[in-house]
Amino acid sequence: MKQKAHSPLITHLSWGRVGVDGQDKPYKDAKLFPGGSREWDWRETGTQHVPGIQPADVEELLEHGATVVILSKGIYEQLQVSPETLQMLRDKGITTHILQSEKAVRLYNELREKERVGGLFHSTC
Repeated sequence: MKQKAHSPLITHLSWGRVGVDGQDKPYKDAKLFPGGSREWDWRETGTQHVPGIQPADVEELLEHGATVVILSKGIYEQLQVSPETLQMLRDKGITTHILQSEKAVRLYNELREKERVGGLFHSTC
């Protein structure tokens, strides 16, 4: 049986920078999931502050086995979450937390050792 992969630790958050354990360079925005992380490039899915995080942004977290999802709204909470994204997560029975970025990082780091958590972290506005 495959061993349960933990989600990586977020080591740092500041304006424009998300530091992740095991990564040489910080991300501007980060996508983290059980077993790994990568840059969250909004251009891949056409994400904008309004209407916000798209279902396609979250799909990769679920593909990696996340059963809890944390979505950060940015430092000044300017990033929204589209209604379609919330509905998709509800339909799949995924526990979802939507928080200001620093609070999102704290909760993510608390949960990562005991849950299969994934998250999208916006490091600016």
